[in-house]
Amino acid sequence: MKIVKKVSPPAGLSRFLYRLPIYAYRAHLGWAFGERILLLHHLGRVSGKPRQAVLEVAEHDRTNDTFVVASGWGASAAWYQNVLHTTDVTIDVGRRTIPVTAIALDADEGADVFARYAMRHRFMAKLALPRVMGFSVDGSEADFREAGRHMPFVRFVPRPRLSSD
Repeated sequence: MKIVKKVSPPAGLSRFLYRLPIYAYRAHLGWAFGERILLLHHLGRVSGKPRQAVLEVAEHDRTNDTFVVASGWGASAAWYQNVLHTTDVTIDVGRRTIPVTAIALDADEGADVFARYAMRHRFMAKLALPRVMGFSVDGSEADFREAGRHMPFVRFVPRPRLSSD
């Protein structure tokens, strides 16, 4: 893996296009994304105001209903900083709204997640995502693992539901 360039979050028209799925979720069309894209509801760490971000799901563990996402714009992305500051957030996935706790993964876990993601989504892992994130990969598992070590990943773990008893 080699770093190609420093990337910045999208602005202008590009930002609008990245945020289009938010409007789909608001129109109750989140089901169209299945479990590939989720909508994160979080609070701004400075403003305290509600914020939303659309994120690609890197991994979903059906046994415990956890979801893992990566911050494509790095550790300085606003949503990433916000969920580190206030870890209790909510996600919309498909037709479900799930109260979750955000847990940052360490570099080794990130390496494992991205290597598994790369096996399932070869095109995105080799061409699209690394280019957006500012690095290139040669397509080997070792290179995907190295790239994953440099990406901030978050696991969203469902919070226990309070019973009405």
